[in-house]
Amino acid sequence: MQHPAAEGASDDDAPEISDVLRPHAASSEPRVGPYGSWSSSIDADLVAGTAISLSEPWVDGDDVYWLESRAAERGRRTLLRHGLDGVTRDLTPNPFRVGNGVHEYGGASYAVSGGRVIASSQADGRLWRLDSDGVLPAEAITPEGPWRYADITFDPRAERVYAVRETHDAADPNDFTLVRNEIVALALDGSDGSGRVLVTGPDFVAAPRPSPDGARLAWIEWDLPDMPWDSTRLRVAEVAADGGLVNPRTIAGGPGISVDQPRWSPSGVLHVVSDETEWWNLYAFDGPDGPDGRKRNLAPMAAELTGPAWVFGYSTYGFLPDGAILVIARADGRDRLFRIGAGGRSGVLPLETAFTEFGGLRVRDDGSVLAIGAGPREGAVLARLDPRTGDVRGVLARSLSTPLDPGVLPEPESIVFPTTDGATARGLFFAPRNAGWRGPDGELPPLIVIIHGGPTAAASSALSLDRAFYTSRGIAVVAVDYRGSTGYGRPYRDALKGRWGIVDVDDAVAAARFLADRGSVDAARLVIRGGSSGGYTTLAAACFVPDVFAAGISHYGIADLELLRVDGHKFECRYEESMVGPWTDEGRQVYRERSPIHFLDRVRIPLLMFQGLDDRVVPPSQLDAMVAAFTERGLPHVAMTFEGEGHGFRRADTRKAVFRTELGFLARLFGFLPADPGVEPLEIRGLA
Repeated sequence: MQHPAAEGASDDDAPEISDVLRPHAASSEPRVGPYGSWSSSIDADLVAGTAISLSEPWVDGDDVYWLESRAAERGRRTLLRHGLDGVTRDLTPNPFRVGNGVHEYGGASYAVSGGRVIASSQADGRLWRLDSDGVLPAEAITPEGPWRYADITFDPRAERVYAVRETHDAADPNDFTLVRNEIVALALDGSDGSGRVLVTGPDFVAAPRPSPDGARLAWIEWDLPDMPWDSTRLRVAEVAADGGLVNPRTIAGGPGISVDQPRWSPSGVLHVVSDETEWWNLYAFDGPDGPDGRKRNLAPMAAELTGPAWVFGYSTYGFLPDGAILVIARADGRDRLFRIGAGGRSGVLPLETAFTEFGGLRVRDDGSVLAIGAGPREGAVLARLDPRTGDVRGVLARSLSTPLDPGVLPEPESIVFPTTDGATARGLFFAPRNAGWRGPDGELPPLIVIIHGGPTAAASSALSLDRAFYTSRGIAVVAVDYRGSTGYGRPYRDALKGRWGIVDVDDAVAAARFLADRGSVDAARLVIRGGSSGGYTTLAAACFVPDVFAAGISHYGIADLELLRVDGHKFECRYEESMVGPWTDEGRQVYRERSPIHFLDRVRIPLLMFQGLDDRVVPPSQLDAMVAAFTERGLPHVAMTFEGEGHGFRRADTRKAVFRTELGFLARLFGFLPADPGVEPLEIRGLA
């Protein structure tokens, strides 16, 4: 149940950025056409294959590294380096795919130090030493075996790296009860085989971070049934002369507290992000006792400085040469950049940037800053930022190579609306926008209610071609930050606990009705759409509130909560206990009552369902069961499966098929004719 930050998984997705945009030559009078039928330059080919995903920025001296995920190359992730000579080199040409399957979602798949590059291969799970010029062939430093590696970090005083290693049983690799997660040390020359185990015992470990002198190691660990945003522990130990760990101890976190992103400043002060104030804020162990003393909140604020750790390697703060710290903080549905004065004692300065979303931040030795950022009308870029102003000083990579017409790009409107239990929920509304078209007088547009995954993720204000595909055709979109979403403090995040399948559905309904009541959308043409856990909310809405939405679209959605207990994976094997309830004889009845698969006879609306056949998070068997039930009952539905796709569609041909099918599905339901060549209203089995 991953949010869009996961490796390759995505439902949705500045000065010097403006050159991406092509001026729009609007006609004097827009044409009039039914909502949904407008022609648009954002076609399925553009959405499916043109954009690339930028992630995991890294700096090493004068060199900058990052990953690109390319739908046009069947979702392959490649590592690039931009050197002082101004040349960008691909260090992992096809077929090498950088990535890992630790926790199934991966992250932090490579590390660089002094020109030495170590990366994980998605294909075989091994770690490989790469040539920083992309010329010499890669050399494996770990043997073949049932191992996966993530969160790689160089040891500053030995020729080795630290990493999180996940071991699967060789005889039964899909049995999550046999999976072990450990921190290991691995020799750079591969001489120690599978490496030396340093931390073992906890169910999960993450973020092994050595101090600058290599004398200490900090890391994060936690145990089932907790997820890393529930309760984690920050641990520290001394590194002995033989490389082992001595005197490991817990210094932060514990029950009900989530700590994340341990990092040492250049002077050796340990920092960590903790949510003990109900917001993920930045703390420093800068007292006389160092990591064994008390920590201090450097900048108390009602904002989140990290996110739910579905993937490894969050990087939302960095140390500047003058002692200040640059941080990314999220509040009110968007990211902002702040400069915390040295030691937090000289104030906190907000920096104005063109970005409303960030995907990672790194600080170079010279104090310049690298960040992946995006805005409502700009695709993601890897940019150099001025650490004092936030201004863009250069762009190294762009997610979009094709200029876009600004006349078809929507603007987000932040909305707050009442929902059940006297609570309020939040979201981002995107009205239809196409300078060449307008809807008929007296007609209101259809609405797609998008439910993000996670369910701890958050709606994004950044430019999304997925959204613009619809808004540019005259279909409105609202991305709902239902209770349980990240970015609004821990109480809002915890409001979903024990109530998954209830409050998320309530908030989706409330968002749709709020927009319909104020006259923004047509109440008779509401569609709910989501992937993974968002797909679960979609299916639950179809079963339990069948009179609200006209249709549902599910991408690899969860239909049977009970099956996740026996046919899932280790990272989430007990996640449902906090979201639904304890796995007891009595509790199992709650799981059954919340599972759409048992209430398909209540469905009154057409459903469109997509599923990857290699999905290890939501097994394809769930779709098979739904199709069988719908077919037996004669319920209207369309189901499509894709070979070679897992939890999140990465391939251009898959994504193109999905968007063309969705448009044809909506055209059939709402009676419009798409302007896209070759897209006709879709035949829906069981629909009269």
